[in-house]
Amino acid sequence: MALGGLYKGALKSRRRKENLALISDLLAVVAVLNPDSGTALVYAQTAAEIEQLGRPIPENDLWIAAAALECDMPLATRDAHFASVPGLTVLEWD
Repeated sequence: MALGGLYKGALKSRRRKENLALISDLLAVVAVLNPDSGTALVYAQTAAEIEQLGRPIPENDLWIAAAALECDMPLATRDAHFASVPGLTVLEWD
């Protein structure tokens, strides 16, 4: 989902070729996480927890957070609402 967003942004940009190259470079050093039934459980637990706390975030972002939580990996993002996800390590992305 997040990778799709990067590609969408690159394809809509004025610097399409350059941005697609940046994504290619990024993919050489980061892991692409694939959701499975374990991710679905973490998603459900996280969604229930943040709803109880009164801090819901968009559904797509919940899946992204769940994938990072499941793999115990930090998430690099510009979206401040990820900070409200308990247990998620957020790296600010400039």
